[in-house]
Amino acid sequence: MKKLKGCQIIVECLIEQGVDCVFGYPGGQIIDTFDALYLASDRIKQVLTSHEQGAAHAADGYARASGKPGVVIATSGPGATNLVTGIANAYMDSVPMVAITGNVPVPLLGRDSFQEVDIAGITMPITKHNYIVKDVTKLADTVREAFEIAMSGRRGPVLIDVPKDVQQAVCDFEPKTPENHVLPPLKKNEIENAAAMINASRRPYIMTGGGCISSGASESIVRFAEKLGAPVCSSVMGLGSFPSSHPLFAGLVGMHGNAAVAKTLPECDLLITLGARFSDRVAQDRKAFMKQAKILHIDIDDAEIDKNIRSDAHLKGDVKTALEALLPLLAPTSESGWAKKVSELKAAHPFRPAGKKLDPRKIIESVRRNSMPDTKIATDVGQHQMWVAQSYGFERPRTFLTSGGLGTMGFGLGAAIGAAFASGSRPVLFTGDGSFHMNMNELATSVKYGAGVKIFLFNNNVLGMVRQWQTLFYGKRYSSTVLDLPTDYEALAKAFGAKSMTITKNDEIESVVKEALGTKDTVLINCVIESDDMVLPMIPPGKAMNDIIEEL
Repeated sequence: MKKLKGCQIIVECLIEQGVDCVFGYPGGQIIDTFDALYLASDRIKQVLTSHEQGAAHAADGYARASGKPGVVIATSGPGATNLVTGIANAYMDSVPMVAITGNVPVPLLGRDSFQEVDIAGITMPITKHNYIVKDVTKLADTVREAFEIAMSGRRGPVLIDVPKDVQQAVCDFEPKTPENHVLPPLKKNEIENAAAMINASRRPYIMTGGGCISSGASESIVRFAEKLGAPVCSSVMGLGSFPSSHPLFAGLVGMHGNAAVAKTLPECDLLITLGARFSDRVAQDRKAFMKQAKILHIDIDDAEIDKNIRSDAHLKGDVKTALEALLPLLAPTSESGWAKKVSELKAAHPFRPAGKKLDPRKIIESVRRNSMPDTKIATDVGQHQMWVAQSYGFERPRTFLTSGGLGTMGFGLGAAIGAAFASGSRPVLFTGDGSFHMNMNELATSVKYGAGVKIFLFNNNVLGMVRQWQTLFYGKRYSSTVLDLPTDYEALAKAFGAKSMTITKNDEIESVVKEALGTKDTVLINCVIESDDMVLPMIPPGKAMNDIIEEL
């Protein structure tokens, strides 16, 4: 046991929890903690981003790429509120994150002091838990508990707000070894009911969600699907949990999912949903969704069971643990016709080219061909995101980093930087010109730290996804979606110290992609696409799967 300042206790607890890298931005009320980080720089790395939102997204990307909790640190007031979008993004996608903010000294709380804000109150709806630590003797246990909460059950962000005088106060500190996370036990009757339902099915379909990746269940899902001979579809958050090259993989499910999935899912007699929450992008017309089939829902979060779609049976628990318990109880399939039908329909309904002069899908496919299977692929939000989800073909978990639930434009560059620190490799970012302009300041961070992010910017000079909706559903009234940006991307990249390249037609794709991926530098590739390129297929909002639009 030794006496340490509160700021030193924070840093020691981070190191104790296995944290090797934190993202953040300093300020007056967190300066002591950044000083402690400086003194411990041989044991923990601090990454200074250009903006606190970029730091939060970097911590998020680090967590998605590694499976470990991401850590972001910011000062009080505007520093803390700049984290809010990043915290909400992590909350919606069940990403483990610990956010540490400074605040004014305890005697000044509640007095509208300079740069004071009630960040605990602000973030209460978007965190699993949050704390205001007013007693330094409780600081170490609070930090430890925050990590436990972030990583247990359904993962998510936790915030710790530490007033400046608590960071400066001194108390005894005793190191502790982190305890292993204990998974909730499965109920025997739920396992038996689930197994009986599966064995009685003749046309089962498996749907994977983000919980499959959090659980590390990929290998178990492959064995589960092969034993049942069941086709597998994935939500956006579930991509990578089942290899896209596997013959049982049917593809993406939802608003912009594979047509084969939309056509065959209504023919199954049992939908086995693993770690997914039936969002409105998957179950758009909730009254019509899967009325012909029984639903078995396996999820670790009680709150998701029967929240959006009522299940016929459920199994509460960790997906991997649940599948391992089920596998010995399942009869191997004796039929192959069901999976064969799904596979044939998938082959009959390929994704059509998205552009004529320059096809975004061809760029995505070229990047995939010229990248390793474990390359981290980040996206922002919009048409480019859906083209990547449809066409990239993810083989491994934790390789697709995207904002699923919150749909945060500006997420991608910070997330890619975080993934670079998590993996030690050079990630790829697919973005749109609208999203890129929201957080392009983090280009400086990628260059400064040698993250080497390869940024494929789909430049159509419009907010493409909103324009697509305006074209289809709003009489082509393009309100505030034509950007008319004067940005010179080559000059911009040079100003930040990055390399720049341009693609304007299909026959330039392969050579530029190879050159960009072959360098260690951060590269901005300006991909000039058409304003009216569309993401199809598309199920119109609120409609059923049989309303899918495959072509115009």
